[in-house]
Amino acid sequence: MSDNDDDYTAANEENRFGGRVRRYAKVGASASKLAARLATGKMFGGEIDHAKYAAELTSALGGLKGPLMKVAQILSTIPDALPKEYTQALAELQADAPSMGWLFVKRRMRSELGAGWQSKFTEFSHDAVAAASLGQVHKATLPDGRDVACKLQYPDMSATVEADLKQLRAAFAIYKRYDSAIDAQNIQEELTARLREELDYSREAKHMRLYRHMLADEDCVHVPEPVDDVTTKRLLTMTWQQGQKFKHFLESDPDQDARNQVALNMFRAWYVPFYRYGVIHGDPHLGNYTLRDDLSVNLLDFGCIRIFKPDFVQAVITLYEALRDEDEEKAVSAYESWGFENPSRELIDVLNIWASFVYGPILDDRERKMGETNSVAYGAEVAGKVHQELRRVGGVKPPREFVLVDRAAVGLGAVFLRLDAQVNWYRLFNDLVGDFDVAKLEARQKAALDQIGLERPDA
Repeated sequence: MSDNDDDYTAANEENRFGGRVRRYAKVGASASKLAARLATGKMFGGEIDHAKYAAELTSALGGLKGPLMKVAQILSTIPDALPKEYTQALAELQADAPSMGWLFVKRRMRSELGAGWQSKFTEFSHDAVAAASLGQVHKATLPDGRDVACKLQYPDMSATVEADLKQLRAAFAIYKRYDSAIDAQNIQEELTARLREELDYSREAKHMRLYRHMLADEDCVHVPEPVDDVTTKRLLTMTWQQGQKFKHFLESDPDQDARNQVALNMFRAWYVPFYRYGVIHGDPHLGNYTLRDDLSVNLLDFGCIRIFKPDFVQAVITLYEALRDEDEEKAVSAYESWGFENPSRELIDVLNIWASFVYGPILDDRERKMGETNSVAYGAEVAGKVHQELRRVGGVKPPREFVLVDRAAVGLGAVFLRLDAQVNWYRLFNDLVGDFDVAKLEARQKAALDQIGLERPDA
C-alpha cells in the first residue's frame, strides 16, 4: 500500500470521527424541546414521567461517546444532582469511543512526534491494549529497553468535550425546570474545569510526578513515571505497570485477608495525598488501577486530580469531629469552610444526614464491613431522604470543592463494598489524621507543587 493509500484510508477514518462530532449539532434542539415539555408538565400540574423523559434524553445524547461518561459517573455519587432515571440513562450510553485503526494511529503519532516517530521506539503495538474516554493506550518499548504505555488522545477531543459540556448544561437546565432541591451551577463549573484539564496530557504528566512524590514512601502503591521526550499535550507516555484487573482479582475468589489488604492499600493510595498534601484523585473507577501479585496497587490515570486549599482539608476533618462529638457549632463552622453559603440550622441538619452516611464507617471503632451502613440500597434510601428534605428547606447550592471529595468517598466506598472488606475504618482514618497540622500540610503542598511546576489552588 502506498503512502497515498495510507493517507486516503486515514482520512476516511478521520471523517468517521469527525462525523461523530458533527452529530452534536442535532442534540441541542432535542434537549430544548424536552426542557419545554418538562416545564409545561410542571406548569399545568401534570405528573412528570421521569423514566420516559430520561429515555428521550438518552436518545438525544445517544451520539455522545466518552467524556460524558465521566460526568455520569460523578453525578451518580451526588444525591439527586439529577434524578436517578437520568443518571442511569446516561450511564447506559456506550462509554468507549470507536477505536482508532493502525493507519490512523500512525498518522496521529506522526502529528505528535514528527515523521520519524517510530525511531523513538523499538516496538509499538498496532492494536490498542486499552480504551479510555479521551484516548486509547498502546504498549511499546523504548530503545533503552523500558516497556511503556502510550496514551494517544482521540482526534477532535477538545470539540467533543465542549459539545459534551454544552449538553450537560442542557441536562441540568431540564432538571432545573421542575426541581430546585440542588442548584447545580457549582457542580457544572467544577465538572467543566476538570474535563478541560483532562485534555492536557502534559498536565497529567505533572500530576503523575506529583503522585510519585506524595506516595514515594508508600510501598503499597506504585505510580508510573512519565517519559517527557515522547510526551505531548495529546500523547502521554509512561512506564508500564504490570498487574491484574480488579475484576480478575475478585474472580479468583480471594480470602478475607487478601480482600482486606487490597482495601487498606486503596485507602492509603487515595487518602495519604489528601490528608498530607491536600490533593485528591477524583476518579476511583476500576479501570484506573491494577493489582500486583503482592496486592499492592498500580495507579494508572491522573487526569481527574483536584488540589485543595489546606483550610478545606482542615474543614473535612472538623466535620468528622463534629459528627463524632455531635457538636452543632463545629458542624456549622465546617460547612461554612467547605463553601456552603450561610447555611441555616435546618439545612445543617439535612446536610448531616448525608455526611453521616459518608462518614459512617469511620465513626465506629471496630472491625466492620462497609455494607453495614453504606450499602447501595441504604445509600439510595438516604439520598431520597436528603432530596426530600432539601426541597422542604428551600434547596442547596453545593460548593465546587464538594464534588470530587464526595465522588472519591462514595466511589471508594463502592470499591470496598465489592471487596467485602472487613476493616477497622475508624482506626485507619485516625492513624492517618491523628497528627494533622494544617501549617505542615501547607508547607508540604507548596514545596511539592513548586518543585513540579503546578499552580497552587485558587478555588
